[in-house]
Amino acid sequence: MNIIKDFLLQLTLTITPVFIYYTFITEKIKSDKSRKVLFSIIWGISILLCMSFPVSFGQNARLDLRIIPLLFGSLYGGLWPSIFLSALIIFYRLHFGISIGFYNTVLVLILSLPVILIFQKSFSRSKRDKRVKIAVSLSFYYSLFGLTIFIILRGFSKNYLMVQMIELIFAVIVTYFFTILIETIREIHNLRVEMQNTERLRVISELTSVFAHEIRNPMQATRGFLQLLNDPDLPLNKKEYIKISIEELDRANEIINDFLSFGKPSVNNDEKVDVGYQLRRVVNIIQSYSLHHNVKIHTDINEDCWMYANHQKLNQSFINILKNAIESMPNGGIVWITCTSTDDGYIKITIQDQGIGMTKKQIDRLGSPFYSLKESGTGLGMMVSFQIVRSFKGKIQVNSEKDRGTEFIILLPRIS
Repeated sequence: MNIIKDFLLQLTLTITPVFIYYTFITEKIKSDKSRKVLFSIIWGISILLCMSFPVSFGQNARLDLRIIPLLFGSLYGGLWPSIFLSALIIFYRLHFGISIGFYNTVLVLILSLPVILIFQKSFSRSKRDKRVKIAVSLSFYYSLFGLTIFIILRGFSKNYLMVQMIELIFAVIVTYFFTILIETIREIHNLRVEMQNTERLRVISELTSVFAHEIRNPMQATRGFLQLLNDPDLPLNKKEYIKISIEELDRANEIINDFLSFGKPSVNNDEKVDVGYQLRRVVNIIQSYSLHHNVKIHTDINEDCWMYANHQKLNQSFINILKNAIESMPNGGIVWITCTSTDDGYIKITIQDQGIGMTKKQIDRLGSPFYSLKESGTGLGMMVSFQIVRSFKGKIQVNSEKDRGTEFIILLPRIS
């Protein structure tokens, strides 16, 4: 029973770093390279913990579940993480002295790691079910190979064989459940990204007709001025007509650029972003939509409100909230938008409307999936906005009274 307890401790030491990574870190790291480095470090910590508290039995015989972090680090990370983790195992095992166990470790790694790397490319291209089969098979192969080398170097013993079989069973079972857990988390993360892109396309489809009308206006004005320029009896203000035509074309081009920028699939890299500038772009995108609903937008946006963020996702959250504010005023009204820097290191964006407002119960449910106050609403837009703001380590506060309007206060971490 003590051996079983030791293996359960090994299981805890293996799963804890992984749980910490997927719970607190994976959503905050956007760069794939940084994520891979941090992932390798986490698996390395898991290996060190497993090797520091091994299952000891017989004469200086030691076993642990280092295969789990090594296997997943290699399958999900690729060549360099696998080399890093293998070197870590060898050097840390050397710390305990050169013995039969050290030779056993080196031999198993030399003969098993190439096989894992051969299957790594197939693993990365496969779907979930096949990935589970590959991971479990490699875990069984590694453990069985380690058992064979162990018997060759130490000789056959019934007690040794029993402990080795327990280690093999534990390794295979833990690999099976770990693979399913990791694949499930990855699927949930991908679904979030797809949901954000789907919501963006839905908003685009709703704004398209208004955009077409807004673009048509400067085009018609320009066409009219060009017709006037063709008139031989044109008065002396020809330059003024040309200037207005160019301005109208530039305005149409700006609207198209903002619209296309909003529609692009978002990338994961964060960059230094001027929130005030992005907020003005959002107002430019939504301006025609607001006029179509007889809603005026008043802004008071300060300069130099900088933060690290993905500007496409940031704009998406602003557009979702601003669009809801406009649609909450069926009879028209005013939306006030402010952007200022606070003394406690935040950028404070306020979006306030004169709409139908919400009760305390409705505010508490705001941001929940499929909860919307609109008859045709899905609630996903507001949920996506909340998720985006939180991913930037920001906060959203909502103040509202029934039939008195709603105020959204968005707090985002500012950089100097």
